[in-house]
Amino acid sequence: MDDPGTLDRPANDYVALAAEQIDHAVLVADASGRIVYSNRAFHSMFGYPRGDMEGRNAAHLLATEGFDGGILDRLRGEIAQRRTFEEEVPVVGKHGEVFWMSTVVKPLYDDDGELAHYLLVFSDINDSKQIQRMQRDVLEAIAQDRPLREVMDLICRRVEYIAPDVVCSILSVDEEERLHPLAAPALPPHFGAAIDGLRMGPKHGSCGTAAWRKQSVVVEDIETDPLWDDFKALPLPLGLLACWSSPITLRDGRVGGTFAFYYRQKRGPSIWHEHIVRACVNLCVVALERDEATTRIGRLAYYDGLTGLPNRTMLREQMEARFDATDSPGPAALLFVDIDHFKDVNDTLGHPVGDSFLREIASRIVAEVWDVDIVCRHGGDEFVIVLDGADGPRAQRVAEALLGRLAQPVRVEGVTLPASASIGISLCPDNGTDSATLLRNADTAMYRAKSEGRSTFRFFTTEMNRMAQDRLLLGALLRDAVEQGQVGLAYQPQIDAATGAVAGVEALARWTHPALGAVPPARFIPLAEDFGLIETIGEACLGAGCAQLRRWDEAGYEVPHIAVNISAIQFRNPDFPFVIAQTLAKHDLAAGRLTVEVTESVMMEGYPTALDNARRLRAMGVTISMDDFGTGYSSLSNLAKLPVSELKIDRSFMADLEENEAVQAMVTAVIRIGETLKLRVVAEGVESVAQRRFLEALGCDVLQGYLFGEAMPPPVFEEWMEHHASSLAPAARLRAS
Repeated sequence: MDDPGTLDRPANDYVALAAEQIDHAVLVADASGRIVYSNRAFHSMFGYPRGDMEGRNAAHLLATEGFDGGILDRLRGEIAQRRTFEEEVPVVGKHGEVFWMSTVVKPLYDDDGELAHYLLVFSDINDSKQIQRMQRDVLEAIAQDRPLREVMDLICRRVEYIAPDVVCSILSVDEEERLHPLAAPALPPHFGAAIDGLRMGPKHGSCGTAAWRKQSVVVEDIETDPLWDDFKALPLPLGLLACWSSPITLRDGRVGGTFAFYYRQKRGPSIWHEHIVRACVNLCVVALERDEATTRIGRLAYYDGLTGLPNRTMLREQMEARFDATDSPGPAALLFVDIDHFKDVNDTLGHPVGDSFLREIASRIVAEVWDVDIVCRHGGDEFVIVLDGADGPRAQRVAEALLGRLAQPVRVEGVTLPASASIGISLCPDNGTDSATLLRNADTAMYRAKSEGRSTFRFFTTEMNRMAQDRLLLGALLRDAVEQGQVGLAYQPQIDAATGAVAGVEALARWTHPALGAVPPARFIPLAEDFGLIETIGEACLGAGCAQLRRWDEAGYEVPHIAVNISAIQFRNPDFPFVIAQTLAKHDLAAGRLTVEVTESVMMEGYPTALDNARRLRAMGVTISMDDFGTGYSSLSNLAKLPVSELKIDRSFMADLEENEAVQAMVTAVIRIGETLKLRVVAEGVESVAQRRFLEALGCDVLQGYLFGEAMPPPVFEEWMEHHASSLAPAARLRAS
């Protein structure tokens, strides 16, 4: 724009005429800042009458008190650089009201390049500034983690302040597509109560319909619009005649709620209202998503992500509130539930199957004890249940019911898995009155239940404390022994029943501690399972046994084969056949010289990896022996399908073999089964000549027991071999003659 001072009069008139027609406030000031011209829009915006501004300094229009005091400095700096100043600034109207304007100040120069005038143009941005201030305050409240309802209430109140002609309401939509009031400060409580729980749908007022359609719904006359037929009795008595509702659509596409304006006239939204709603819906999205994230974080902090049960953190807080916050907590029972052999499931079938297995177990526990105060996943395969007010008999009833429900096989991804649990019980106040003691004692009782056969429960006793401490100490010593190679092997001979010759040896793990002496296998093997050492011991024994067999070969001792006991977890490991192949190759042994002994439960429980491993080992030529046959739940139909080559009659049958006809019948049946299925039969635990003769008469293939020799370290076994060979020579000559 040219300098108005240098234009001729007609030109000035045209400029003034044009300025009068625009909606922006226009001022022209001289070089000293005194106003020489103001247009119609200026007087309308600022409230000054025409002719009242000429001669005043334009700087007085700036609102500096309580605002940015550097505006004038920045303005002078721009002008000094002969640049146009553009900024959003607060200005003061005639009556002292402050509002925001987008302000442009352009310096105008005369023909000599001297500053002659300023052109000032103001654009009203007060509405957008009000929205910005609301956005700032709401976002600040969200960042401060203020409760969702408080944030939504703030939005409604700020909206009703800047748009007093509306009544604001915000609803949430839950996972079942039901509406719930979040904020509506100008509406009476009964209004929200009537809406609470309403399902969104095609004719459920403006809000329910907007949520259902996922688009805005404008109803300009509630009384006549069919969307409000069933609900108009709510707004009309309050003088609310129209409603505009918009869905709050979250970033994942879900409708998280609705944002609504109610009007006291029959009307639709204005452009100003549209600006407000657009901003507020976005704020609601941020608030709802932040609240959901906070809830998720809270669930992660207090709930188990796999089962949905309360986790260890929530258990601790609940138990502290229940037991530690008072000197005399009332009676209660704490059940510590541990799922038997869960590690086998994870290690052999993988964590996805293990996760599904645990979810099913958790659902069974909840189904059985749904009405108790506390039930949580303590971690891994452990669960804790607190029965408030319970005594011993009630705790026992619950434990028995749980064991029965948990003993049912679990079907997971096409595989039927056995299930059972061990439960320890501590009682308040008998076994403790604080949470830590009760939990520790229940855990101790649970380990007693596991050590006594699993799939059972035990109440805590004071004697268990000492035993638990002994167990922990022994477990630590065993771990050290494994690391230091103190767990070794002893070898028990297996005798060919027909010839009396050595048919092989069974390698048996032995642990001799420098201070404790010999620790019985019945004591340290279960401990190794509980402490996660059984695979390490198993692989070490396998390698040591094969190495010893090779040394005997090189020394000229005739030991046809070696039998090694393999734990369930080791046998179910998908890599186990590879470990066997590597071990045999390392010691240059034929596969047929190795017998792998597993209990019948390992073969019968249906783990696909166990059966697959057995088939792979059988194909390699390794003998699979079913240990402790007859003590479990084998059936002939299953046995015929299994890739086993040998049955071992458990030593428990030998004690009564000479006198008990029922035992004799069972042993006879096992030997006949072996004959029928062409399986070698080994009887272990043979201790008397009478037992030997009975078994030989039935045609048992191999005998093993103290009658022939106990488990011996290699040097002693070698002496035994030499003695046994010399004792066989006369018998061999007698048979030859």
